[in-house]
Amino acid sequence: MPFDLSLIGTVWMGVAVLVAAFIRGYSGFGYSAMVIAASSLVMNPLHMVAVVVILETAMSVQAARGVSADVDWRRVGLLLAGAAVGLPLGLWALTGISEDAARAVISAYVLTMCFVLLAGWRLAGEARGGSNLVMGVVSGLANAPGMGGLPIAAYFAAQPMRAAVFRATLIAYFPLLDLYSAPLYWWHGLVTWDTLWASLIALPLTFLGNWLGSRHFLNTDPQDFRRFAILLLAGLAGMGLVKAVI
Repeated sequence: MPFDLSLIGTVWMGVAVLVAAFIRGYSGFGYSAMVIAASSLVMNPLHMVAVVVILETAMSVQAARGVSADVDWRRVGLLLAGAAVGLPLGLWALTGISEDAARAVISAYVLTMCFVLLAGWRLAGEARGGSNLVMGVVSGLANAPGMGGLPIAAYFAAQPMRAAVFRATLIAYFPLLDLYSAPLYWWHGLVTWDTLWASLIALPLTFLGNWLGSRHFLNTDPQDFRRFAILLLAGLAGMGLVKAVI
């Protein structure tokens, strides 16, 4: 099995990938964070960083058709400029600590972002200029463990942005961030043959879960489901934090 996972660990990760993809298809967020948080319970979560980036890129490319007219390209450029600074710093810090320390840092970050998302804070108007550059740095730092999307999703959700612009700008930003991230992951030893095998195994589960979620088979409001997903994510992160300190 990739990353020397046991049979139980492999089944756990398969279920986690499927559920995370369903949640992303239904509510539009949370795939990387859910998979990374779940992985921290059975393996070194850094092993899954490049895997989720590959899979997120595949899903973003699948969703990219016809959205270019709504992309706020100036915002994307500022975010990427900030991420270009933040990501190398984040990888330098994260790959220089122990597995348990990395698990604790990732779990604490996920818990913090869950709190921010549940708080539902709002800005009076759309943020422009330097604030996007700063958020790009934050996103770059957060993409060291493969979760650069959470702070940007929370940042966009706090602004009175049109839904089409919100979605299209995220779809444009993430693949570009991941293209920049990939060689840095490889340089820091986060890309191996196991990464490619795990990605190939997880890809059909990811597409299946994403498709099922997008069909909205559940009679649940997407916002209510999003709240449930955040609480589930917080629970996984909490278990990961406990595992790191015990």
